[in-house]
Amino acid sequence: MDIRKIKKLIELLEDSSLTEIEIIEGEESVRLARGGSAQLAPVAAAPVVTQAAPAPAPVAEEAKSEEDLIPEGEAVLSPMVGTFYGASSPEAEPFVSLGQRVGVGDTLCIIEAMKMFNQIESDVSGTVVAILAENGQPVEYDQPLFVIR
Repeated sequence: MDIRKIKKLIELLEDSSLTEIEIIEGEESVRLARGGSAQLAPVAAAPVVTQAAPAPAPVAEEAKSEEDLIPEGEAVLSPMVGTFYGASSPEAEPFVSLGQRVGVGDTLCIIEAMKMFNQIESDVSGTVVAILAENGQPVEYDQPLFVIR
């Protein structure tokens, strides 16, 4: 891997809040981790208390209720980890709004990943019935962003 690319990665790591970057190109790979002079605070030993573990049912109910909030339709999932933006700039109109008709290939949003702005396009035609991410919110891979019916 070219040393200039490694230097750029180091600069990217220093300029961001990331603590680690790993890049794999073919058989070559580079992993950079931000070291720090983190100091561990002494921890007093806590008394051991034994009690029954809480039932996992409430967690399942919470997950169910989140799924119930997503309306019926075709979910548009995030293809990457990054930051969601609904418009090209803070002063610009959003790419789409609730109730708007979209076609295949229409830009729905932008996801910023590693200082790269990636346009996310619709792969279905229909009406936007839900926008599930907020402007500036970090999103995960395969996280639902929109629902189109």
